[in-house]
Amino acid sequence: MEEYREEIVIPKEKAVFWMDGEGRWRNEHGTFEHKKIIAYFHASIQKDEHGFFVSQIRDDIREKVYFNYVETAWFVFDVKRNGDVALVLNTKAVIPLVPEDLFIKQDILYMNYSDGFVKFTVHAMMRLADMIEEDSDGKMYFEYQGNRFEIPDR
Repeated sequence: MEEYREEIVIPKEKAVFWMDGEGRWRNEHGTFEHKKIIAYFHASIQKDEHGFFVSQIRDDIREKVYFNYVETAWFVFDVKRNGDVALVLNTKAVIPLVPEDLFIKQDILYMNYSDGFVKFTVHAMMRLADMIEEDSDGKMYFEYQGNRFEIPDR
């Protein structure tokens, strides 16, 4: 754990950046474009009882900035498939896909995770498209390791 002597906390109402519903960072000038800055922001996302924040330690001062987001700040950006399915989050964390925790909301795939949920990007959903099927009644199913899991609609 990193040590610091002081913590500066910026509430989300005063943050000058936010995350949109597709997992893109934005500010008053538009969408962030610099790949290294975007990756740095994603990698520094954390969550506590007050919500999502990004933080950094400079010298011995921790800056903690809560930010606005739509639904969640956790997104599945990629999928690794080699027998098991692993989800690569925007934070760079790699978590296992848990079929029982999947759900659909407004044609978007989600999965319960930690004390919230992750939202799949279109790219991540496409990587799983061959494992998802719809029956004649419109119910969605996820085929995984020889099993069929219904994906509830919320």
